[in-house]
Amino acid sequence: MGRKLHLTRIRKGLAKYAALLFAAGLSLSVSAVEYAANFKGTDINEFILIVGKTLNKTIIIDPNVRGNINVRSFELMDEELYYQFFLSVLEVYGYSVVEMPNGIMKVVRSSDAKKSNVPLVNDNSEGDGDVMITRVVEVKNVSVQELGPLIRQFSDQKDGGHVTNFNSANVMMLTGHAASVNRLVNIIQSVDQAGDQRVDIVRLKHATADDVVQVVEKIYKDTGKGRVPEFLIPKIVADGRTNSVVVSGESQARTKAIELIRRLDDELENQGNTQVFYLNYAKAEDLVKVLQGVSKTLQEEAQGGGKSTRSRSSNRNETSIEAHADSNSLVITAQPDTMRSLANVIEKLDVRRAQVLVEAIVVEVLEGDGINFGLQWITEQGGMLQFNNGTTVPVGALAVAAEQARDKTIKRTVTGDDAQLNDFEETVEGDLNALGKLLGGVNGLAAGVVKNDWGAIIQAVSTDTNSNILATPSVTTMDNEEASMIVGQEIPIITGSAAGDNNSNPFQTVDRQEVGIKLKVTPQINDGTAVQLTIEQEVSSVSGATSVDISVNKRAINTTVIADDGGMVILGGLIDEDVQESVSKVPILGDIPILGHLFKSTNTSKRKRNLLVFIRPTIVRDSRSMNELSHAKYKFIRNEQMKKYDDGIDLMPFEDAPVLPEWNDAMVLPPTYEDYLHQQNEKKDD
Repeated sequence: MGRKLHLTRIRKGLAKYAALLFAAGLSLSVSAVEYAANFKGTDINEFILIVGKTLNKTIIIDPNVRGNINVRSFELMDEELYYQFFLSVLEVYGYSVVEMPNGIMKVVRSSDAKKSNVPLVNDNSEGDGDVMITRVVEVKNVSVQELGPLIRQFSDQKDGGHVTNFNSANVMMLTGHAASVNRLVNIIQSVDQAGDQRVDIVRLKHATADDVVQVVEKIYKDTGKGRVPEFLIPKIVADGRTNSVVVSGESQARTKAIELIRRLDDELENQGNTQVFYLNYAKAEDLVKVLQGVSKTLQEEAQGGGKSTRSRSSNRNETSIEAHADSNSLVITAQPDTMRSLANVIEKLDVRRAQVLVEAIVVEVLEGDGINFGLQWITEQGGMLQFNNGTTVPVGALAVAAEQARDKTIKRTVTGDDAQLNDFEETVEGDLNALGKLLGGVNGLAAGVVKNDWGAIIQAVSTDTNSNILATPSVTTMDNEEASMIVGQEIPIITGSAAGDNNSNPFQTVDRQEVGIKLKVTPQINDGTAVQLTIEQEVSSVSGATSVDISVNKRAINTTVIADDGGMVILGGLIDEDVQESVSKVPILGDIPILGHLFKSTNTSKRKRNLLVFIRPTIVRDSRSMNELSHAKYKFIRNEQMKKYDDGIDLMPFEDAPVLPEWNDAMVLPPTYEDYLHQQNEKKDD
């Protein structure tokens, strides 16, 4: 029974399939197979199965494929045309066929086809009809970023078409039905055409390239918007080195621009022109000599260059270069070619120059030791052993001064009222001035002893000197400009004296000499970050008075060094060391061991001085760097003042030490006198 039922179902299926074949109107011949199609109200799945069976294709149908179709063919079709007819029917109803590499086909909705394994084709196998494909198109002459929006307007995005561009490689990727994709490729190839973008160079004879470019660009700027297509607007650049104009663009645009440039490059009616150049950084008076030398050289080259007689006569016209100090400008009258050369020189010289902050650390160390020991004898009869070396006080002078300092008793005789002579004694105080001067010059230990008619004085002195002079001068100057500074004082030095007849009207000539710490530096910034420094460093001080005048200690360094930006350079150490020893003694007796010290005086001194100078240059190229350096210095001074402010002023507890205001780039100026009075009146009212 089951077998009969199964055969019955097979017969019914064959009968239904035969009926569909008959409805399709297939016609067979011996030489070729031709197909006719007539489907009315047929389920689309049945339609796909019939075509797959007819064409011997394996087709997988997506479950979302549903609906009925109505289509009829009035002509016979071969196998290839019949397959394209099948694809077109599916495309009309919103479905597409995706061909797999193994020959299997998938029928899916067109909107989902781009996510499937759509085959990638090239120019050799473009594909045809409504089959889904993907192509990668290389664009050579235009930008895909600009071309992409245009191509998307022609793509069948609703039916699964997709257009994207890869900017880095300048390629476009197209997905969709083969006929639509091939159409987009043809559009891209038609648009991607290399224009005639050549470059022409126009050399000027009379005009200046910069001036001509400004005029031409202004003309195209005023008339180009909305009137002239963008590709017909040329690009124009001035080459000041050769006084030429470079023109690029389409052929028509270049031709018009070149014609206009040549019309502007016309010789002036007069023999010269005058221009005023306002300088921003350079000084007008300094540039006059330079420009005069340049113009003279240009005229000599022009006269010896084999030009025409007219050119030579025009070159004989003198070039006038004058400086106007009040406006810091240059007024130049010259021929156009000379004017262009001078303008280029001015442009190169009138630039903001870098500055250099030079900071120095000066350290001078002075060490000195001295020992003086002596013993002097004296007797009442006037014999003495006296020394006067080092800081020894002579015993003879000391004895005389001591005698003058004693109080003395003087006998006087006075006549009384009764005309009789009366004798009395009067005590007179001694003079202490001489003794005070001698004892004021005593250093160390001085002790004396007097026994009977003998006296002795022993003196011992030991000195130790240790001084350290530290200074940190700093100065900021322009590149290749000398800067100097001094921290010290001016002392008078007698340079001469003269007297009139009979020593009347004597006078002296006095000069003043600077003493202290001096720094003179000329920086030169080399290529890169190196700075060449020409340095004159001096440290001087007053040593003391001499029999003629005062003596001055002096340490100086004159050198040229190269230092990196922000690097520290040591200029050297000036070391001065001397040892002096003097002995004053009695011959033979002074040479006796131990006992010889009773007959001699010894003075020994040792002195050592060392000067070290450290230099650090810092290049300041812009206002921001200068502002940062100034801020750091300002902050350092303010912090020092804050320490003094916190400590207060001795003996003045209610007074505050002055403190700088906080750093502010937009610093406020002090109030005017009227504002100050107004503030004081407000305080009084309060």
